[in-house]
Amino acid sequence: MPSSFPAPALHWFRNDLRLDDNPALRLAGEAGAMLAIFIDETDEGLRPRGGAQGWFLHHALARLAESLREKGSELVILRGNSREIVPKVAGAVGAGFVTWNRRYGGAERELDTAIKAELRSQDIAVESRNGHLLYEPMEIRSQAGGPLRVFTPFWRACRAKRAVAAPLPAPASFPALPPLPALPGRVELADLGLLPSRPDWAKGLRETWQPGEAGALKRLLGFLGGGLHGYAEGRNRPDLPSTSMLSPHLAVGDISVRRVWQMTEQALATGETRGTNEDVEKFFSELGWREFAYHLLYHYPTLASVNYQPKFDSFPWATNPLALAAWQKGQTGYPIVDAGMRQLWQTGFMHNRVRMIVASFLIKHLLIDWRAGEAWFWDTLCDADPANNTASWQWVAGSGADAAPYFRIFNPITQGEKFDPDGNFVRAYVPEIAKLPAKLIHRPWEAPGAILTRAGIRLGETYPRPVVSHEDARERALEAFKSLPPAASNV
Repeated sequence: MPSSFPAPALHWFRNDLRLDDNPALRLAGEAGAMLAIFIDETDEGLRPRGGAQGWFLHHALARLAESLREKGSELVILRGNSREIVPKVAGAVGAGFVTWNRRYGGAERELDTAIKAELRSQDIAVESRNGHLLYEPMEIRSQAGGPLRVFTPFWRACRAKRAVAAPLPAPASFPALPPLPALPGRVELADLGLLPSRPDWAKGLRETWQPGEAGALKRLLGFLGGGLHGYAEGRNRPDLPSTSMLSPHLAVGDISVRRVWQMTEQALATGETRGTNEDVEKFFSELGWREFAYHLLYHYPTLASVNYQPKFDSFPWATNPLALAAWQKGQTGYPIVDAGMRQLWQTGFMHNRVRMIVASFLIKHLLIDWRAGEAWFWDTLCDADPANNTASWQWVAGSGADAAPYFRIFNPITQGEKFDPDGNFVRAYVPEIAKLPAKLIHRPWEAPGAILTRAGIRLGETYPRPVVSHEDARERALEAFKSLPPAASNV
């Protein structure tokens, strides 16, 4: 925008809590003085955020506010109906220009469209940009012009389209703001109630994460310097530091996916990483799954609550509150499942391979509706993402796009033995069985009594027996899935 454009401009932060590579923020900054806002939205139809991501969000917002102050601007925190607040705030400060980066859920898009219309009716210019994805969902189409439903051709289409756009540098500074009037809905960050108090369950989160741009960059550099080496195979090992753990940062946007892509390419080209071309391509394909999930969400906005394949609506889900609670608490008696669920509760994160194992266990061993698992992840993951979380749960259930076949039922014993061969991941999160030898740690019920005694284990007391037999659960699941019509079961 021209420098003579009326000031201040208004930038609305959503899932782009950064100054670096923020296209809409940069656009607002070029207009002159810039007021930045974040809204704790209460609009109807928007899904309330989960507790773990709320904790992460609080700290990311605090760091963002500090960064803006250093650049001469200010972050104003607001709470309420954004459809009303954004036009009112723009009018109150005399803004002639409003910007934001786009989001892709159905309710969010409808809301943004309505706000744009209201602003323009008041002769306030408004622009939105892509600050969240490599390729926007509407850019990628099948040869017939529709959405793509299988990951491989989707990712092939993405890579063939064009190179990933170069990230934008952070603004050097912002012109000084005029004094602000009283703003409707203004609150302090602490008023959002994002931090736990009684009880304070965030100790493990504080020990694991450093929200904000600096923490995100530190995490990325650490991955490029270490975990990327051997990533193509090591990403499946929860006992090794072989994943990027960038997902919470990408979810709140305190780093951009374009910056991650560019720095990874640069590290490979300059030899700053020991990762190979194969490692990098595998890492990029994982970023590609995130893109695919948003592609699905954009074209199928009810993905979080409705089966992508409608014939799964007749699936005979079980109602079993006790089994669901055992799964949530990491008390199923299957060590790799319990370790994953406890890692989630303690850190707000779970290794991706283990996510697949625990999801398969809930859906196929316990026959509990995938939506119950998706909801638990939504509340307990720092990286809770409206597209990734939903698409991944539907993938495991078999009800989603490009879904796992119904007969793929992970054996939690052999999965543990294959991907946590020494039992170190289990020992880290299930300490009550830590003294078992590696050959028994994934099947403690097979350990001789003498070994259990030496390890201080009393099955059924200090550690539960399996809530269900794997063999029986597998047969029950196969029968349940075979009851679906062929078009749904042979996905």
